[in-house]
This record gives sequence, structure tokens and C-alpha cells, in this order.
Amino acid sequence: MIKRSMIRKRLIALLAACVCSSAIAADTGVVLKPDQLRADAFSDAKVVGNLSKNDTVDILNKKGAWLQVKSAGKTGWVRLLTVRRNSAGGNNVAGVVGVATGRSGTGKVVSTTGIRGLSAEDLKTAQFNEAETKKLESYTVSADEAKQFAANGGLSSQQTPYFQGGNQQ
Repeated sequence: MIKRSMIRKRLIALLAACVCSSAIAADTGVVLKPDQLRADAFSDAKVVGNLSKNDTVDILNKKGAWLQVKSAGKTGWVRLLTVRRNSAGGNNVAGVVGVATGRSGTGKVVSTTGIRGLSAEDLKTAQFNEAETKKLESYTVSADEAKQFAANGGLSSQQTPYFQGGNQQ
């Protein structure tokens, strides 16, 4: 009786280890367009390598609009929309995740687009950066400069009335 109980516990532990290892295995993806591999998840981070179209990458992490990937022995960050995730053929955990995230079915199409903004952790750790604020302020233009820019681009001002409703249910 004790031997059966011990075997059962070991079998359950082994099964749990197998399920967990497949759940945490890295996703893979294919590079859709040439891009730079960066040391950190922001556009002016140091470039640590280059990715070519159709390169295969291991996806290690996601942070906002960035993916941490590994390719040809180099690890770095690339824009989320540069990589297409491969399907995880035969992985039941991936199938469950696909259903939960709306990425199920043959096309794996999701009906929303865009990138989420700052996470709660980003907001908690945010700090004032005077240099970046000054850089941002340096991009301001006067109303006359903006009008001139629009005129040079062939743009014209148009008044658009506000939408007054509709029957929302």
C-alpha cells in the first residue's frame, strides 16, 4: 500500500514537471522585416546586432511593445511587430493559452490591434527626467510654423461636426 502511494506521488510529480516544462518553453518566431537588435527595450538603446528578414528567433520575454529574442547566439530586444510568432504545433498548453487570448482557430487572428500602454509597475517606478522633458519641448512649433507646414504639404483646414449620438444599446 505504501509502495503504491509513493509511486503515485512520483508519477504525479513527473507529470507536473512535464506540463510545467512545456508551458515555460520559449516561443519561436520569424523576423518579418530587417531590424536592429537592441540592448534594452527602447528605440535609442545600444544596437547589439541585426536581424534579417526570415531569421528564426527564440522569444524570451515581452515588455510593452518589445520582445526580447535570441538569434544566432545574440540576445536583445526588437519591436513586437517585427516578429511573427510561430504556432506551437501540438502543445496543449499553447492551445489553452490561444483560446484564453483569442488566438485560436486556423488563422489565429485577433480582432484588436495596437499596443498596451504603461503597466502599473512602469507607473510606480516612473521618475522625472529633465533632459528628456527639455528634448520633448524642443520639438514644439508655433501656430504659424504649423500652418506653413500644413500648406507645404497641401493640407487644408476642415470643420467636422461632433457625432451627436446614435442608438446605443
